[in-house]
Amino acid sequence: MLMGGLIMERLSGKVALVTGAARGQGRAHAIRLASEGADIIAFDSCSAFKSTNYDPSTLADLEETAKLVEAQGRRVIWRQLDARDFPAVKDLVEEGTRELGRLDVVVLNHGICHYGYTWEVTEENWDEVISVNLTSVWKVLKAVVPFMREQGEGGSIIITSSVAGVRGNPFLAPYVCSKHALVGLTKTLANELGQNRIRVNTVLPGGVMTPMAGFDWNGEKGESNPFAGELNKPEIAATLGPIFMNALPDKWIEPDDVANTVAFLASDESKFITGTEIPVDLGSTAR
Repeated sequence: MLMGGLIMERLSGKVALVTGAARGQGRAHAIRLASEGADIIAFDSCSAFKSTNYDPSTLADLEETAKLVEAQGRRVIWRQLDARDFPAVKDLVEEGTRELGRLDVVVLNHGICHYGYTWEVTEENWDEVISVNLTSVWKVLKAVVPFMREQGEGGSIIITSSVAGVRGNPFLAPYVCSKHALVGLTKTLANELGQNRIRVNTVLPGGVMTPMAGFDWNGEKGESNPFAGELNKPEIAATLGPIFMNALPDKWIEPDDVANTVAFLASDESKFITGTEIPVDLGSTAR
């Protein structure tokens, strides 16, 4: 952050855990928090999921994130693991806090997306999306919250939901349900942890230029949504089209745009903000 021509490290001396850190928003968050002075604990599954139709992150992606954090002059403890594996998550939290000394910020960013008409989604796909996007978030919270409470110095937990977490985006039922649940989880946890001065908020990104949305690292757009063609049908576009419209003229958001909000919520500048959701969505939720 620049202030009066000087670089202000709002998170100097802090430690942040970032999930889904291999690429996209997770990588942007890890780098941004490191640039603000935080040491980083990072993990990603770096594996394919049966319910997704886009390329998964890789171990090489996660290694690159670690290098980019180190390039900010910060320490990083990282591991390839699945957030659904509670013992593995708990081990990493214990290792990271032992090596780095504390834990102040948790960014729960990981998640997957599956497209389909609600009645055509298979049980396997439904269960996988819910387990990754919701249940595993709860598992990470089980690993980090006791430590943060015992540490006794407050903190900030930031959960990535989505604009789909506050409205009924079509063709995304398991994703929408999981993201709505994260908004509710945020509010419940904010009430439970307020007495510990641990703030809990959620960000609601709109369409972000990441591989999940079909973008490669050169910013070229493919198509990860097999139902995009449905919106070209006049009878469907007339009713569903407005759901995907933005108030601002831009079409897509960069991961760094979301990272700006995450860094704010991680810092003391947001010390009296908890239990709320902040859209970073080009005004789409204003429609």
